[in-house]
Amino acid sequence: MNKTIRSLLFPLILVVVNIISILFFFRKDLTEEKRYSISDASKSIVSGLEEPIEIEVLLDGDELPGGFERLKQAVEETLGEFKTYGGANVSYTFFDPNSLTNPEEKKALIDSLYFKGVQPTNVFDTDGGRKTETMVFPFALVSYQGKEQTVLLLQGNQALSAEEKLNQSYENLEYSFASAFRKLTIKERKRIGLLTEFTSLEPINFAGLINALQEYYDLYFVDAATSESFLGLDALILPKPDIRIDDSTKYKIDQYVMNGGKTLFFIDGLKVDSIGLQGTYAQPFESNLQDLFFKYGIRLNYDMIKDGASAAMVPLVVGNMGDKPNIQPIPYRFFPLINNFGQSLITKNLDLVESKFTSSIDTVLSSGISKTALLKTTPYTKILNAPALVTYNDARSNTDQQEYNGGEKTIAYLLEGKFSSLYENRILPSDPRSGAFKAKSEPTKMIVCSDGDLIVNELDRRTGEPMPLGYDKVSQHTFGNKDFLMNAIDYLVDENGVINARGKEVKLRPLDAIKTRDNRTQIQLVNLVIPSILIIIFGLVRGFFWRRKYAH
Repeated sequence: MNKTIRSLLFPLILVVVNIISILFFFRKDLTEEKRYSISDASKSIVSGLEEPIEIEVLLDGDELPGGFERLKQAVEETLGEFKTYGGANVSYTFFDPNSLTNPEEKKALIDSLYFKGVQPTNVFDTDGGRKTETMVFPFALVSYQGKEQTVLLLQGNQALSAEEKLNQSYENLEYSFASAFRKLTIKERKRIGLLTEFTSLEPINFAGLINALQEYYDLYFVDAATSESFLGLDALILPKPDIRIDDSTKYKIDQYVMNGGKTLFFIDGLKVDSIGLQGTYAQPFESNLQDLFFKYGIRLNYDMIKDGASAAMVPLVVGNMGDKPNIQPIPYRFFPLINNFGQSLITKNLDLVESKFTSSIDTVLSSGISKTALLKTTPYTKILNAPALVTYNDARSNTDQQEYNGGEKTIAYLLEGKFSSLYENRILPSDPRSGAFKAKSEPTKMIVCSDGDLIVNELDRRTGEPMPLGYDKVSQHTFGNKDFLMNAIDYLVDENGVINARGKEVKLRPLDAIKTRDNRTQIQLVNLVIPSILIIIFGLVRGFFWRRKYAH
């Protein structure tokens, strides 16, 4: 009887476990960095789909280089997690455009992909001692309700090694797909206000900013003079003002913050006019917001940063080649390239950010406000106090380490907490504004950046059309300015949203190159010979007991 019960017990346990697994959905990610988990916001997006969403991954093929093969596997794992929570409403396929054998069909497909923003990457590798070139398409196309969104799979900081950049691409996958899903499925859009009346630049100079925001948000050009307040907006942006902000607008900004409004300030410390052959002197820009910032916990300095170790290029005449000038790109220290980021979801895995004529920001004591440095220079800086001479001839001289010893300087801060009003104890009961006045804010956030040019796009001199935000004509590279802007907005207005997916971390665990070189034989023995011996021993022992059991 006991033997019969024992024989039935194991199948019975299996049946019970299967019934429980059907009734109660449960998953446990045992990896240290939660590689096989997605954020609650991502789960909410795919579980709330009204119709099927289709993903076509173009990163496929039998001859993918090793790093891209791992990226493909990571894409499949990520989409598998989305499908777990989205069910039948999430479907994905892999397709290699190189698999087409008909040249005309292949060309037509690649042309159509170019139109959608898909640009292949040529990867050079070695195979059997021979150099090979493979055209790889690190993109995916996401379709929903007749709309389509292109997702770039290969993302990361261009200054890092190929291995580190691929690792950042793994970390960004969930955020990239979730952002595309959100854009295609969003119903209620946040309201963003743009306070442009205090800048002399035209809207075309902010085309990159405007187009990027309008993809996800409802954008409003705010007229401060005719607006009683800025309440009703989810965020307010002040882009590169070069006209003094009046007291009335300053009060409206303060009370917007006190009512929990989110704000972004892209404002210069010094004002730079056109630079001639002899240069020009940058003068302090009196924005009328210095006391406001000081009350909130920061000080925007009247200075200019020169970065001697990381700077964008400018074309300069360095001599003659025959009877023609020899023009070469030379680092220009007044244009710091930011590759030093604080610990924040906003800047995680961000590409280099290009800045121009930027000032430093210091923090001051402010109770209840946490301050996170977002963008920082290298330690090799030199500070020029106003009035600061700005000249292109500066690029002709080399960086002197003894001169560029100012240390890291912060050019963008994230401030979070409960702010105190600049007008606290200054509004009398008889003041008409006293009824709605608030002296202490609700918990809120703001970002202050001491470079207005960070969100300004250049114009094509031939056509007059706007360049992409962050595009540098000299290097022909698009820096991470747009990503910084969009991450900042997401963090401010969608704090429980897909921005949290940027917190995923996949750690690199490289082998010790020296130890693997010196102990190559031992490592091969441990990984190849010993497992084989253990399998043989297990087989012999199992065979011995099997013969012994059935010998009689």
